[in-house]
Amino acid sequence: MADVPMEYGLILAAILFLLGLTGVLVRRNIIFILASIEIMLSAAGLAFVVAGAHWGMADGQVMVIFILAVAAAEVSVGLALALRFRRLFGTLDIDAADRLRDR
Repeated sequence: MADVPMEYGLILAAILFLLGLTGVLVRRNIIFILASIEIMLSAAGLAFVVAGAHWGMADGQVMVIFILAVAAAEVSVGLALALRFRRLFGTLDIDAADRLRDR
């Protein structure tokens, strides 16, 4: 199996993280924002795995397990909030959150 240089994996992780960050900053829909956060978490996991593989340690893989647990919790809480948000305001547009101060 061919070895991939560590820099390539970290560059890919950085690109994925920037794509996720762009999605969080640009999008207005809660579902797209949650998906962008998932991409950012996956990029962090990829960086941990690449670094762990480079140094020959399993620490990166252990960290990915924790990242997956955080991602699962984020999805469950985030989707519950999105459903409640949709029920209250009739939209998933994040700008409607300004009306939460009135309640």
